Amino acid sequence: MGNVLRIAVVDPNDVTRDALKSTLLGLETVWLEAECSRYEFFSDVVAQTSPDGVVVALDDSPEKAMTLVTELTASAPKCTILVTSTSTDGKLILNTMRAGAKEFLTHPVKPEDLAAALQRVSRQRFGDASGTSRGTTVIAVTGATGGVGSTSLAVNLGCALAADKSHSVALLDLDLTLGDADVFLDAIPEYTLSDVAQNVSRLDLTLLKRSLTKHDSGLYLLPRPVQMEDSRLITVDDMTRVIGLLKATFTHLIMDTSKSFNDLDMMALAEADVILFVTQLDLPCLRNVVRLMTSFKDMGKLDEKVKIVVNRVGYDMGQISLKKAQETVGREIFWQIPNDYRVMVEVRNNGIPLLQQAPKAAITHSINQLADALCGRVADSESGETLSKVRSWLNLWPAKSGV
Repeated sequence: MGNVLRIAVVDPNDVTRDALKSTLLGLETVWLEAECSRYEFFSDVVAQTSPDGVVVALDDSPEKAMTLVTELTASAPKCTILVTSTSTDGKLILNTMRAGAKEFLTHPVKPEDLAAALQRVSRQRFGDASGTSRGTTVIAVTGATGGVGSTSLAVNLGCALAADKSHSVALLDLDLTLGDADVFLDAIPEYTLSDVAQNVSRLDLTLLKRSLTKHDSGLYLLPRPVQMEDSRLITVDDMTRVIGLLKATFTHLIMDTSKSFNDLDMMALAEADVILFVTQLDLPCLRNVVRLMTSFKDMGKLDEKVKIVVNRVGYDMGQISLKKAQETVGREIFWQIPNDYRVMVEVRNNGIPLLQQAPKAAITHSINQLADALCGRVADSESGETLSKVRSWLNLWPAKSGV
């Protein structure tokens, strides 16, 4: 991944230094350039390695550490300084910031907090040059009813995003009872959501990464539990922690929700930056869209994050027209995915994603274009025109593709 942050660490305490190293090594956007156990030698280490940032642990000797921060501010002005401490004393924090530190992290440092701080450092250092944000894009995929193809979309969208080597993508299957994302990828996972939930108290980035199943497309999967009764082991608090860790190490996180809109589903929708709401052009689906959008509006304005995706366009000549559908739901249709029953049956039965099974199919192109649109590649001054062309192209295939 481009724009990797080179970080050096100083902490005389072996235990806390090793814990910090473990967290840093779990971040794909970070390279551990150097480590040091003595404050007195660290200025020389920084001079020799020229890291983008340093992490200074204060607790072993706050006075020496504060002197070091002041020295580094003067000798390495382009190096961003982060400090850690068990103390939450306001005076200490203020003095540290005055000495030149940019971030103050309370020990024990949570991986998600460290990752967020490093993302801010990265944006400051690389943002202007690259023009891109280093934050994670969280996408929730949900359906207006069962069987509309939301899991198919989540899996194949994940593979499309993972095809870009600058992306790292994880998929969470939150349908704890009937989820089948692993079937779509022909995967036999060693660990599931329930395994992760049982170990959440000692979970770090390295352990979490090892718990994921990596598909050869590059997509990482954390599937639903094997046994139905194991779903009781998974709480909203547990999954909030897991999502925080995943956001710390992946550029894209996709969450495939169930259709029950339970507490876990609603948490996922609240955590998401974008909600892809999958529907079809029939009356029951569209009525559910209207009803759920009304509820979303009263739930922290979730409706503002929703993008409606119409699946299986052209499946039946008796379908409600797109114009009528937009009038019914009262908002724009963000994307159309054409119908292709034959291709999708092959994909499901073979457990092979569209990119590998049918790379030239219209449905594959549609989902690839959707991935580009979600990454902002179809947005700019010409976004309206470009997106219009994409949708017009899809409409040329009245019965040739669908998830």
